[in-house]
Amino acid sequence: MTTQQELYDLGTRELAERDPVIAHLFEVTGPVSLPQQTDSNFAALVRAITYQQLAGSAAQAIYGRLAALLENAVEPERILRFSPDELRSVGLSGAKAASILDLSSKVHDGTVMVDDESLAQLSDEEIVAGLTIVRGIGEWTADVFTMIHLGRIDVLPIGDLGVRKGYGSAWKVPTPTPKELLQAGERFRPYRSVLAWYCWRADELYGGTAPSPVTGAG
Repeated sequence: MTTQQELYDLGTRELAERDPVIAHLFEVTGPVSLPQQTDSNFAALVRAITYQQLAGSAAQAIYGRLAALLENAVEPERILRFSPDELRSVGLSGAKAASILDLSSKVHDGTVMVDDESLAQLSDEEIVAGLTIVRGIGEWTADVFTMIHLGRIDVLPIGDLGVRKGYGSAWKVPTPTPKELLQAGERFRPYRSVLAWYCWRADELYGGTAPSPVTGAG
């Protein structure tokens, strides 16, 4: 069975043959290196909500306090035992506490399926559509979860400014709009996750953006 890393390596080789910019980024930055995934699918989504619009250190501290409150059992049934105020006590905003409770409720009652068996039967688009019915999970969060945590190979988070800026810097064009990046990304199918990763790296290299956990560099 092909591993996630082998699939990304194959995608990189194919895109490098098609596109000299990808070939150059590969030469400069090396192969795709995704962060190690240790969370369950559910916990990864809770972490993603917690980290939204926060610096990494602050988000990490809040998530650590949340995990401690849950006795390191980041599970829907455990979260549903707590009130919004109790969740806010670890540093979550009211909106994030509400989002995490909504996710927990929808997973608990089966409205949203996050177990590996169910997700394996869904396309990338179906996963994103299913997740975005949860309060506080937008397309960006769902895309990054699908690409990074699930390791899907053909996801392009067009709502990510870093991806768009990196594309503009690497291909020497104005920063594309989400719609323009979607169109530009068509020629990179079925390996658009590889494109996205190298766009993030390009933004780090050329745009001065700090190394990101999403590229495994931060």
